[in-house]
Amino acid sequence: MENKNLEEIKRQREHVAHDPNYSDISYRDRISTVTTDGKRNYIKPRIPKGKFTFWRNIVGVIILFLFIAFPLIKINGDPIMLINLIDRKFIIFGIIFWPQDTFILLLMMLSFLVFIILFTVTYGRIFCGWLCPQTIFLEIVFRRIEFWFEGSPAKQRKLDNQKWNVEKILKRGSKWVVFYILSFIFVNVILWYFMSFDKWLRYAGEMDKHIAGIIVIFVFTSVFFGIYTWFREQICLIVCPYGRMQGVLIDPSTIVVSYDYLRGEPRGHQKKGSTKETTGLGDCIDCHACVDVCPTGIDIRNGTQLECVNCTACIDACDNVMKNVDKPKGLIRYASEKEISTGQKVGISPRIIAYSIVLIGLLTFFIAMLFTRTDVEAVILRTPGVLYQEAGPDSISNLYNIKAVNKTREEKTISVAISEIPGDVKIIGGDIVIPPKGKKESVLFVKIAKKDIKKSHFKYKLDIIIDGEAADKSKVTFIAPNK
Repeated sequence: MENKNLEEIKRQREHVAHDPNYSDISYRDRISTVTTDGKRNYIKPRIPKGKFTFWRNIVGVIILFLFIAFPLIKINGDPIMLINLIDRKFIIFGIIFWPQDTFILLLMMLSFLVFIILFTVTYGRIFCGWLCPQTIFLEIVFRRIEFWFEGSPAKQRKLDNQKWNVEKILKRGSKWVVFYILSFIFVNVILWYFMSFDKWLRYAGEMDKHIAGIIVIFVFTSVFFGIYTWFREQICLIVCPYGRMQGVLIDPSTIVVSYDYLRGEPRGHQKKGSTKETTGLGDCIDCHACVDVCPTGIDIRNGTQLECVNCTACIDACDNVMKNVDKPKGLIRYASEKEISTGQKVGISPRIIAYSIVLIGLLTFFIAMLFTRTDVEAVILRTPGVLYQEAGPDSISNLYNIKAVNKTREEKTISVAISEIPGDVKIIGGDIVIPPKGKKESVLFVKIAKKDIKKSHFKYKLDIIIDGEAADKSKVTFIAPNK
């Protein structure tokens, strides 16, 4: 009989947790940033205090520091990070990648994608709340500045409803000026990743020659300013593809920010020190502290929702309230749906094991390809549209193009030899000297005696010699007169 009563209480609590207001379940039909009449609902959350907020701020400040510092850090004269799309040159943590390394870059991006999937399957959207640049810029920078200029959320709403007067113009105008200056700075820092800080400095010293570039910078600055002034959390709810992925990746075993409805329901206002035996209510006192601090404006008590970025603001807010009313912390905490419903820790799911195996395989392949790639890559191809040439009365020559890329920070010298069959190789202009991190093209002739030519069309290999040592072979085609 007792077990039956417990099951009934559990069923009732689950029903209340999913539909806490019974008559109002409109949260199912619209996102939190849109009102019932279709207008934009600007979220103005309170800044919470607690251990999670403290560590999230520490992480955010560190990421902001690294974001600005990375383009300034150099290894052997090169920035530690560079994405030079024009020259198709990429530097990632000091390692230089060229178009010839596309396969390695693809493996790296696939590994990162699988890691994101694995991380989401295991911990939900925690990346969004702790590491995402959008969240860090908004919560650590722009929203804090907004608090300095306009005050608490209540004062901000009062200012919204206030008519334009001197006070409102000064506060809003000052805030927008600071926002635009910061947007300009951040856009230029992002630009450092694409053209290096040194090149940016040179361009800044001759701005009159780069009017089009300056216009582009101010266009992106205006977009950046618009995002963090008005669009804000809409990026996370509407634009970001990762938010859409979350819905198909998480399952009942995924650890996310969760409300313990078994402990919290039925909710209601209570006095300090009250117990369920005296009130018949759960631990949730319906104070709405979790809703007030949510940066996306949701009520976590409605269950896992698309808008939740796992920022843990609601955990800190709820823990502070629980402490004040002499109830245990953890009413809102990191937990899986299975853990909440069963009260037991959930082990590693088959999905996590499967994704882990795939990730380990990709990383192994990526590391192997990275450490076995050549420092200098040369490609030799027959010159298109050119047939054989008579090289004297007893020899035939073919013309080839050679393209070489030096992936190192040292000068390299390339020569070419033929070893499979008798013949001579002559590079026009002599051996190819490639500057550090550079590339060079040249042409060469391969001359073979007629007596050594058995077919009119055959393939053979040329030896590519780098700094006097055989490094690679290139398979090419030789064309001769019909016998």
